[in-house]
Amino acid sequence: MLHAAGISVDLGGAPVLRAVTIGAAAGEVLGIFGPSGAGKSTLFRALAGEQPLRAGSVLLDGHDVTALPLWRRARRGLGYLPQTPSVLWDLTVAENLAVFRSVAPRAPGPDLDPSALAAELGLEARLDVRAGSLSGGERRRLELARALSASPRVLLCDEPFAAIDPLGAARVAARLRAFAAAGAAVIIADHHVAEALGLCHRAALLIEGELALVAEPAAFSADPLVRKHYVVLPEWRPQA
Repeated sequence: MLHAAGISVDLGGAPVLRAVTIGAAAGEVLGIFGPSGAGKSTLFRALAGEQPLRAGSVLLDGHDVTALPLWRRARRGLGYLPQTPSVLWDLTVAENLAVFRSVAPRAPGPDLDPSALAAELGLEARLDVRAGSLSGGERRRLELARALSASPRVLLCDEPFAAIDPLGAARVAARLRAFAAAGAAVIIADHHVAEALGLCHRAALLIEGELALVAEPAAFSADPLVRKHYVVLPEWRPQA
């Protein structure tokens, strides 16, 4: 569904990503992990069309979208949950969902009802609350609900578990797992490694802008290089 080859990015004249090649198939959750400053968010911006490349290409469902901006990639089925806040602060939860649903390009992925998404993510009692009054975790769940409501075929999630409590994290994990099972490709990056890794079919380690490892979760968790960068990483167990 999404294949990036030889992605290289310079920022301020310094290399941030060096010839990264990565991809995710339909029905798959791919995790991108690495220490702070490894280039994870830069990679997501490059895949989304927000960050110009020095070299490399991005294919979406077999079509070269390297030269296309974010909004045109969205029309071809790419969804993007950025790390930075993106809610409309003065609108309610319900209004945020309705506005995004009305303006977002309709993609050919799994069709999800915004109200049902809000309920699944624990926001059903907050529909009439202004987004500016939500907790950080509630805002993050709202942002995820908006991204999913556009029915992308490929969803990029940069820090989907940020500021979310354990119950909310379980709801997010269940929704992303179900979304992939419906035929979408999901790519996530998160510092909550245990929660994120439990979702993944494959995991990649990014270090100083270079792809150091791609493996299935059990092998990834046990790898000495991963252990070096995540000393307290628990033994991997698949999520139910």
